[in-house]
Amino acid sequence: MEILRLENIYKRFGQSAALRDVNLTVQKGKIYGLLGPNGAGKTTLIRIINKIIQPDQGRVLLNGREMIQEDVFSIGYLPEERGLYHKMRVKDYLLFIGQLKNMSKQDAKIAIADWASKLKFEDWQNKKIGELSKGMAQKIQFVATIINAPDLIILDEPFSGFDPVNAEIIRKEILILKKEGKTIILSTHNMSSVEELCDHIFLINDSEKILDGNVADLKEKVEEKIFSIQFKGIMMAFANALWAGYEIIDKKDLGNERAKVWLRMRQGNKINDLFDTVKNVVEIEAVQEEKPTINEIFIAAVEKKEGGQNE
Repeated sequence: MEILRLENIYKRFGQSAALRDVNLTVQKGKIYGLLGPNGAGKTTLIRIINKIIQPDQGRVLLNGREMIQEDVFSIGYLPEERGLYHKMRVKDYLLFIGQLKNMSKQDAKIAIADWASKLKFEDWQNKKIGELSKGMAQKIQFVATIINAPDLIILDEPFSGFDPVNAEIIRKEILILKKEGKTIILSTHNMSSVEELCDHIFLINDSEKILDGNVADLKEKVEEKIFSIQFKGIMMAFANALWAGYEIIDKKDLGNERAKVWLRMRQGNKINDLFDTVKNVVEIEAVQEEKPTINEIFIAAVEKKEGGQNE
């Protein structure tokens, strides 16, 4: 079921186009990765969804109707530029944010106690925010983002500033939120996080959407397949048997005349074609298709678009 739709979004700042005809559809209960190089338009898109700025053209629909200003209270937004009231005590700040998001005082207090237990900041609630470590302050802002249990959550670089232990805590909480039916848009440069968490990715480059799809489907659509092949035999003989339809991109000597090679398949070749090519010179022990990483898909899509612009 659809929760968010962006239709034909355009936005300019002076003579520069920030977004050009961007269309996105977000389904409930999924984690979406919003990706793109610096300056691609991601932050502008997020600000339009949160009604911080207005598009020059197009519209944003939430739960099937055009958004109004009051709808922003049903969205949890963690901006990349962190902003906290450093002189406020932790519990007072979270209580203030909860009530700002239309929570009753009692409900906000219950939510604060619950999250303090989950993220282990019970002993920090009476501390001023300015006295917290950077990681602890990040935890508090994460809680402020989701304190009212919004159905749509937008996280812009949520792991920035966290050590590996706390980053893993937040990663687990994001997965729990998904299990509870929440929809999450995750904007990040951390491709390993996208790989682990996201069901779907949007890729924006140079103000335009250039990729939009389910992660598993996008991996299957990659034209140039990569296989790892383990074999017994002479590496030189294996390499000499290949022709232009294959490219060795990495190799590893396993000792005792055994090796593992990573190959890119080109020109429509299949794995059986490779077997026919090398079966008389080496003994094949194992073959595995290596799915491309999100980072590789990202780079290939950006390069393809930039290459098309230069033609």
